[in-house]
Amino acid sequence: MRRPPARPPAAALHQDPGLQPERTVMSWDRTLLALFVAAAMFLRWYATVGLAALAPAGLCGLAAMAIHLTQRRRYGQQSRGVARERVEADVFSVLWMVVLVVALAVLGVLAIWVI
Repeated sequence: MRRPPARPPAAALHQDPGLQPERTVMSWDRTLLALFVAAAMFLRWYATVGLAALAPAGLCGLAAMAIHLTQRRRYGQQSRGVARERVEADVFSVLWMVVLVVALAVLGVLAIWVI
């Protein structure tokens, strides 16, 4: 009995698997992990500050999920950019992270000092 021929592997979007898209995805994964850790740290405040600790923890969780849900799109954009030899910076994601960090700092300060 003959085996059916093996399917060829999916075509890579670029020729070098160690290039920038993979490193960028790994850095966003580290950011996602850091946000989950920050959410856990904010939840530790619950006993001290009450419900005010849930706002920054929830924001961290939502941001981590948003990063997770946009990873595939971000990787595809970067891989296509490498193939075209023209990679565009993802300015929106960077600005979004700046706004997130500022919002977390403000919520953290409010939770500690105001409430």
